[in-house]
Amino acid sequence: MIALPERLREALDEPWRPVGTAGLVAISLGFGGLFLVALTVDEGWIPLLDGVNLLFHEAGHPLFGTLGWEALTVLGGTLMQLLVPLMVAGAFWMRRDTLGTAAGGVWGFENLLNIARYVADARAQVLPLVGGGEHDWADLLGRWGCLAQDTAIAQGIRAMGWLGMLACWGWVAWRWHATRQSGA
Repeated sequence: MIALPERLREALDEPWRPVGTAGLVAISLGFGGLFLVALTVDEGWIPLLDGVNLLFHEAGHPLFGTLGWEALTVLGGTLMQLLVPLMVAGAFWMRRDTLGTAAGGVWGFENLLNIARYVADARAQVLPLVGGGEHDWADLLGRWGCLAQDTAIAQGIRAMGWLGMLACWGWVAWRWHATRQSGA
């Protein structure tokens, strides 16, 4: 059995913060607005959110590049844009904050929609790239012998994104229901 650090054990023993009706309504409106924007925006790009995600993506290349493995340097952009929301969700998880954890989760899963868009473009390479560099996913899928499956892989990634975002909302609704049942 793995021994967890004491702070982590203490955090995991704490009960989740209650979710009130106002919190459920606010997060539902926020998530609903994000879903609508993601469904209707041209090219699947949500300017503010995906602009921030792009910053983390680009920072990931040199950060993971320090590890010296070329494929990890290329993959580092995608890894970083997923790791940052995961760390945010993890920080809220440690605080047992349902709404913050779910928001971090939705942020991470929304990233999958953008990643899917990038993966689907691997063969066509029509998306504009920062600095006009090489296409990460054309490189990676080519290395892995999967370039011809770019759109199928992208569909799976996109489905995971949508299902993950819906699961985050469902978890908040479930926590709200648990709060009401406990009378908190």
